[in-house]
Amino acid sequence: MSMSDETQNPSDAPMASAHNLKLLENIEVQLTVEVGGTKISIRDLLKLNDGSVVELDRIAGEHLDILVNGTLLAKGEVVLVGERLGIRFTEIVSPEQRVRSL
Repeated sequence: MSMSDETQNPSDAPMASAHNLKLLENIEVQLTVEVGGTKISIRDLLKLNDGSVVELDRIAGEHLDILVNGTLLAKGEVVLVGERLGIRFTEIVSPEQRVRSL
């Protein structure tokens, strides 16, 4: 049996995948929740002060975007966790959709 035959053993694949996943578990990523956005001119931006309201491109009650390192991962909704805000995942984006957003 050659060396390449040993590395091609299908029964080793799940073990290798689990090991590779273990290596990635401690890598930190940036999780961001996006409420919405808008385009605004610098003129209008400079006019903003306490109490100003800026309309966003999101409809009230619409699910929020959850991004990991800038890539859309899921949709969710804001929840209260004690006295802190949290996010409940309501829909995980398919891997195909994630690749399209890159």
